[in-house]
Amino acid sequence: MPYMSNIRSALSKIWTRDSSILLGGFFVTIFLIVYIWWPLAEEVLSYIDWNGPWWLYMDWLLLGIFLFMSITIVARANLKTDVLIVFVGICGGLAIESWGTQTNLWHYYTAERPPLWIIPAWPIASLSIDRITRFFKWILDKNPIHDSIFTYLYWIVFASFLTLMLVFVSPTFDKSYTWLATILCILLILTPTDYRFALLTFIAGSGLGYYLELWGTTRQCWIYYTNETPPLFAVLAHGMAAVAFWRAGLLTKMIGEKAFRRREQRIESSDS
Repeated sequence: MPYMSNIRSALSKIWTRDSSILLGGFFVTIFLIVYIWWPLAEEVLSYIDWNGPWWLYMDWLLLGIFLFMSITIVARANLKTDVLIVFVGICGGLAIESWGTQTNLWHYYTAERPPLWIIPAWPIASLSIDRITRFFKWILDKNPIHDSIFTYLYWIVFASFLTLMLVFVSPTFDKSYTWLATILCILLILTPTDYRFALLTFIAGSGLGYYLELWGTTRQCWIYYTNETPPLFAVLAHGMAAVAFWRAGLLTKMIGEKAFRRREQRIESSDS
């Protein structure tokens, strides 16, 4: 049956040997979050009337996000690159959550600053954004657009974001965290390495970020000082964070490769 063989061929290109490992790690992470912070999970489940029309009380937005991210993170998984994405996502997520909660730009209903249970969401989202970005790149590779267009769009989009950021975080200009975050964003914006990939990453991060922020703010899991559900800055900040994580990954990889080459040179010199 040629139809079934085509499906198997398509799945074999998407589902790699590392996909099972990554999906297993994803489910283990979710299990540990639920197990360790069971009182929070129990509180969420208490809103569902299991003896009645439970489907009316089910959080379908959360389930949709969960399903989408589960599918995207396993697509063409490669542990050689994904481990770095996860590492950067954890470190970056912790830094961002610390900045936001310590400066009261946003706060969680548990009053933790920051809550550790939210940190794993960052590397998972980073993996999903990586897949979305590469999908966008694959489409554009088949339908090439002149690079100058991406250059113009890059400066328009990121200049607009920076302006929005300065307005949004202005109440916390007396905090060192905010100054560090602002300076980092300015440096990243002014030193682009790949206009097209940066723009695609920003779009992918903002797109996924919208649904994450919509869920979190409308469920009052977290809330911003503006009480918007969600504020535009928060949505676009996911795009900026995705770009920052991507650039941090490139830098980490470059440092690692240099260190590895130096180690090889030392070994060769000692052998000779």
